[in-house]
Amino acid sequence: MEFYFTKMHGLGNDFVVIDAINQNIDLSSEQIRLIADRHFGVGCDQLLLVEQPVHANADFKYRIFNADGSEVAQCGNGARCFARFVVDKNLTDKRRIVVDTHAGQLVLNVAEDGLITVNMGIPRHQPAQIPLNMPQEAKRYTIQLDSGSIEFAALSIGNPHAVIQVADIDSAPLATVGAVLESHPLFPERANIGFMQIIDRHTIKLRVYERGAAETLACGSGACAAVIAGIEQNLLEHEVDVSLPGGALKISWQGRDQAVYMTGPAGLVFEGRIIV
Repeated sequence: MEFYFTKMHGLGNDFVVIDAINQNIDLSSEQIRLIADRHFGVGCDQLLLVEQPVHANADFKYRIFNADGSEVAQCGNGARCFARFVVDKNLTDKRRIVVDTHAGQLVLNVAEDGLITVNMGIPRHQPAQIPLNMPQEAKRYTIQLDSGSIEFAALSIGNPHAVIQVADIDSAPLATVGAVLESHPLFPERANIGFMQIIDRHTIKLRVYERGAAETLACGSGACAAVIAGIEQNLLEHEVDVSLPGGALKISWQGRDQAVYMTGPAGLVFEGRIIV
């Protein structure tokens, strides 16, 4: 199969974006893994497909595949890249774009300055909705790992997240705790594991071990999850700047039953053609 692609990034979280409306695209998990491979393929954290919408009120359908070939329902940094892609490629002349995803609909707003705000939807806290194998909802859960007892918050932003507060982000145990908790039986669909250092009530630092991708330079839904967890625990205000290894995002959430909003940039890296 031969097709055109665009390499993009959201704060260093990188994506291969493919127009599957004007090209016939049918990729296997093996082909996705090859495309994502940084030595033999293009190289990316995730692959994004732009497809025809499912619902009449939507403009597109948005599909997301991890570097290991597994399909997931949500990616905040990818959503910003998706919005810039469809605008830059003249697939739409709208600045407010509605997209169907496996987690529901997203609304993407492209500002004149290039920043993109994503309505990430209403967070889910009930364990069955995350999903999390716990009997009842709590603001913090505790688990015993080989490395010791770990406290974490858990919620879904269309994909499952755990958030662990740490004193120093530079020494956060991503390679040990992150890797173990990402695929722990507590999370039947695995989870993204965020490590959050609170600087003040309007500012945090964050690193994320993403399911199917290990640590990435940025995770948009992870930034949302961390801010929501901090607000729920009365540690943060309703608008927070999130500093990630790849750059900064602004997250806004007014509380339960309200949508969470993420604002940040999306960048073009290069374009090309590949045969897989």
